[in-house]
Amino acid sequence: MNSLVINLSDVSFSRNGNRILSDISFDVRAGEHWALLGPNGAGKSTMLGFCGARTHPTSGVVEILGERLGRVDMQELRRGIGHVDPRHPVRSPLSVVDVVLTGLTGTIELPMRWQASEDETAQAIELVDQVGLSSRRDALWPTLSQGERGRALIARALVAQPKLLLLDEPTTGLDVAAREQLLETIDDLAVSAPNVATVLVTHHLEELPVSTTHALVIAEGASVASGLADDVITSETISHAFAHPIRVGKHDGRWSARAVRRTFDPDAAAALSA
Repeated sequence: MNSLVINLSDVSFSRNGNRILSDISFDVRAGEHWALLGPNGAGKSTMLGFCGARTHPTSGVVEILGERLGRVDMQELRRGIGHVDPRHPVRSPLSVVDVVLTGLTGTIELPMRWQASEDETAQAIELVDQVGLSSRRDALWPTLSQGERGRALIARALVAQPKLLLLDEPTTGLDVAAREQLLETIDDLAVSAPNVATVLVTHHLEELPVSTTHALVIAEGASVASGLADDVITSETISHAFAHPIRVGKHDGRWSARAVRRTFDPDAAAALSA
């Protein structure tokens, strides 16, 4: 059985007297690829904070990579976790390879007087090539498209060889072509990094990669359904979570969601306008 990477047991979280999450349980094992789904305000960001060892629960138990939050050095624990956030705040004109190398230092910029070894640089270049940016190795961050930045951030997250990879709405701001290229890159991880567990946060089913194996759907801070993706990502579950009738489809391994159109009743419409 694959080793447990994330274990949340009856976790609740409150902020300023407001309950954000209630009694959430969530297990992720090595090599599994989870989708964390739910409407805006459902508590997805708080969940990701637990998974990334950045937030402590108000009650319940959170164990990440075998370590219990509250009993471990959080900074040390985070070194085993890769995080892909399209809002990554790079300000300096770093090259793609240099941005990837910051994944080794856990910083936004390259630290002063820090120098990557030849092996570390070679590893960064290999990852840049792996995510399809070989022709852009020396390109500077401000010149990259949003899609190229997304792929560079995946390489950055992988350079420290994490056991857990978190993807926080990674296709935000991308056009259709760039989105599809990024999702292909994520799908490739199932082959290139088969033991890495991933958790991808989104509220758009179209943004789920083919490699998605499991899903957790939450709404109003509570779990709606959790388990194998095909069992969880259904019209019934998604309609419940988003409080709207949604028809879920799947074709060639990719999901889609459409609102169920209500039948137009001309007599009722005329009565309303009278």
